[in-house]
Formats: sequence, C-alpha cells, structure tokens
Amino acid sequence: MKMMTIGLGKQRGAANCHQAILSYGYPRVIQTVARTLLRTGKVLCGVAVVENAYAETARVAVLPPGEIEDKEKTLLKEAKKLAPRLPFDHADVLIIDEMGKDISGTGFDTKVVGRIHQPLLADEPRSPRIKRIVVRDLTDNSDGNADGVGMADFISRRLADKIDRQALYANAIAGLEPERAKIPVTLDNDREAIEVAMRSVGLAPAQGLAILRIRNTLHLGEVDVSVAYRDEMSGREDLEILAEARPMLFDAMDNLALFEAPAGLTTSEESRVNREVE
Repeated sequence: MKMMTIGLGKQRGAANCHQAILSYGYPRVIQTVARTLLRTGKVLCGVAVVENAYAETARVAVLPPGEIEDKEKTLLKEAKKLAPRLPFDHADVLIIDEMGKDISGTGFDTKVVGRIHQPLLADEPRSPRIKRIVVRDLTDNSDGNADGVGMADFISRRLADKIDRQALYANAIAGLEPERAKIPVTLDNDREAIEVAMRSVGLAPAQGLAILRIRNTLHLGEVDVSVAYRDEMSGREDLEILAEARPMLFDAMDNLALFEAPAGLTTSEESRVNREVE
C-alpha cells in the first residue's frame, strides 16, 4: 500500500503525499491513495517480500489487487516478528559502523535504534532506550545521500566528508523530514566521537557504561558489547559469547578497525527465532 501511494509517484508524488500525511496522518492518506489507484484497474498484482532478521527472504507472496490490503496486514505482523533487534533494550552509547541507503531508507533502521525524528507525525518509541548514537561511516552505494544522519548524535569527519548535501536535502525535502537531514556534531576521528559520546551521558565511570557496537542495522547477528552487560547476559540462552572482553582497538589515525565482532556475542539462528517469536 505504501509503495503504491508514495513510491509510484516519484519525487513530486512523494512530496505531495508527505504533505497530505502531515495534515491527515499516514493511515488515511496511504489507504485513500492506494485504494484510488487500485480502482483504476491498472494494478496487475502486488508482490510482497518478507525478510527475516538476517536480511534474507523469508516469504514471497503474489497478491491479486482485491487481496492486497487485507493480506498485507497479515504479512506485516509476520515481518514484525522476524524483524532484527538489538540484544538489549537499552544502551548509553550505540556505535554504528556504517549507515546508508542500501541499508535502510533512513540510513539505519529507526525501529532498531528507537528513534524516528518526525515530531509532526509520531512520538519517539519507548524502546530501545539509546542515550547517544555514534555513526562512523557512510556506505559508498549511498552516493552521498546520508538521509537519516540527523538521528545520530555524533559522526566522524570521514562520514561528513562523504555527504552530498544536494542529494540529502532533495530526499529530506521530498519526505518532509528536515530533522533527519541535520548534520550532527562532527569529530575528527572515531576515538574523539566515542569519547565525547561517553562523556555526554551523565556522571558514570567509563567502565560502567553500557556500550553496543554494530556493523549496521541489517547485520545484528554479532554485536560488540561492553562489560557493563555481563550480568544481563547471564542466563540468556539466546546469546553466545564468542570471545572475552578486550580494550577497544584504534589504528594510528584513532579510528576503529572494520567491524568483525571478535570480542562480542552472537545469537544462534534457532534461538534468535525463538526469542523473536515470543
């Protein structure tokens, strides 16, 4: 329904629909426009693809026009059960190695990080509760479009230098989401960004901070975690510790190496599915 409403209209249609959404809300606009399009008889069918938590295809459904609206609701419930999520529902600092349009339309999945940044449309989610977000890089496939970067608190100079503001602003203006296009506090390297983030969460010793590090919001099978989560990991059958804790490693430029999760934890496929379905 959303793709019929916003996707088929290209930039101009998307902008018009988002303007209407600000006045009438998502459900009313999406249902009204999609139903109008279906009545034209020009829609042959809908192809729904449901992915699991590993960005793999879990189900493909081909729906005739008359079944799209009802069946999409059922498939949406299934998709939510399979959606990726962080292993813990809170963090003082979340470090994201990369964001990008090839990861999510908003650079990183808003539901994974618990931030929406659309104050005219929706309240912020109650969970997960992430105090500060640091994003290290922008994928090359994004072609400079860092839509969603405004949801981060701190970014690296490396990421900032890759931003094509014309592409970013075109996306943000069409989607009527200027909040998501604001450039966060920019630090010269990863070490500075992380240290500043750690100092901005309150009076707490560094060793007691709950810190998560992920490659991106599509790949959450392996996650680096700080020792502050040690007690919470105890008894969690859906988590497997891969390696013991070690210092965070920076290179000569004070940047982190590429994410490989050598000192983190992973969720096995079987136990992850069991946890998510509950």
